[in-house]
Amino acid sequence: MSFPARRPRRLRRTPALRRLVAESRLSLDDLVAPLFVREGIDEPRPVPSLPGVVQHTRESLRKEAARLVGLGLPGVMLFGVPEVKDAEGSGAWDPDGIVQVALRDLRDEVGEALVVVADLCLDEYTDHGHCGVVAADGSVDNDATLERYARVAQAQAEAGADVVAPSGMMDGQVGAVRRALEEAGHPQVAILAYAAKYASALYGPFRDAVGVSIAGGGDRRGYQQDARNRREALVEVALDVEEGADVVMVKPALGCLDVIAAVRSSVEIPVAAYHVSGEYAMVKAAGERGWIDAPAVAMEQLVAVKRAGADVIVTYFAAEVAESL
Repeated sequence: MSFPARRPRRLRRTPALRRLVAESRLSLDDLVAPLFVREGIDEPRPVPSLPGVVQHTRESLRKEAARLVGLGLPGVMLFGVPEVKDAEGSGAWDPDGIVQVALRDLRDEVGEALVVVADLCLDEYTDHGHCGVVAADGSVDNDATLERYARVAQAQAEAGADVVAPSGMMDGQVGAVRRALEEAGHPQVAILAYAAKYASALYGPFRDAVGVSIAGGGDRRGYQQDARNRREALVEVALDVEEGADVVMVKPALGCLDVIAAVRSSVEIPVAAYHVSGEYAMVKAAGERGWIDAPAVAMEQLVAVKRAGADVIVTYFAAEVAESL
């Protein structure tokens, strides 16, 4: 007879007991919804590989932001889809570029009721699909790219972003962005650094959503992290914290639960995780076929990310979770 061995099961007996002793709790306060706004369209366009996700018009973006405020979500992350792209990605820092005008729209619509995070990268705006300026040898020119990131940060801050999120995995990107914000008189704008962003095969639906393909069938393995490495992520995170990051992010989420936990143990600032497009799309596809209970699986996955140590979760499930909680 072993009475202590039964103790955990006694606390699982009813829903109320399980709720009382739950170690991890997912709340609306943890969630950020990614939103896409596209230049030059008259009505929202569904993204086929992301069921339930659309490329917004400026007007539909305003309405969606107001809806998310009504649901109680605290934040959104904004991605732009421009009509015209070029080698440098100049639309990313154009004061009249799609993200800048959308940021001003959101400020007019919801004021400070929603934290507005602006993704800070060039890939949506370049005609070659890379996250920076491409040198003559085909590699990404790190230092030339930092100069462009500084311009983007200043433009986004001026347009009303609460947080800018450099996502290109360039060396020194956080320091360059922080200096640019200070010089432009925007010290209050926070930096959410994509500190440990892996070169993952799970980003395909996102690239559909922003209309990005990498020229010549290339990839980003030269500057995004190798999925086989964990210690390297801690080095990247430490550098970003030293350079002035206010929040550090791990991406993708489910394949990096160990990294999230390690980062949570190594820093004192908030840790974010991006539950990415492929993770969302797989759940949706299996749910549509009746193979899984998609809402239940989504909650399991997000709770796992929370349990690993994430304080903030960027997820395409944000609105659905808000409607269910």
